[in-house]
Amino acid sequence: MAQQNSSEQPSTGQDDSRLGGSAGTRPDLSDVDGLSYEQAREQLVETVARLEAGGTTLEESLHLWERGEALATRCEQWLDGARERLDAARARREENREQAASED
Repeated sequence: MAQQNSSEQPSTGQDDSRLGGSAGTRPDLSDVDGLSYEQAREQLVETVARLEAGGTTLEESLHLWERGEALATRCEQWLDGARERLDAARARREENREQAASED
């Protein structure tokens, strides 16, 4: 039986291309900044499912967790931006109502 080199990571059979990085390094998360809300949310759901399923090495789990944190932050950025746009639209509407009322 062949002995596995301790520096080699066993394959999980999953597509790890989005994890980036290698043992002992931080994953490349640069792609997260360009994701839409829907893309980030979908990838976050997939990442959480992989973490919950187990079967990954500690290093892979850490990379998944870091990616999940980055994806959650991206979703929050989108939601904060949407909230700001809604608040601005409501403020404009209220301002228009006040102007219309003062003209009467």
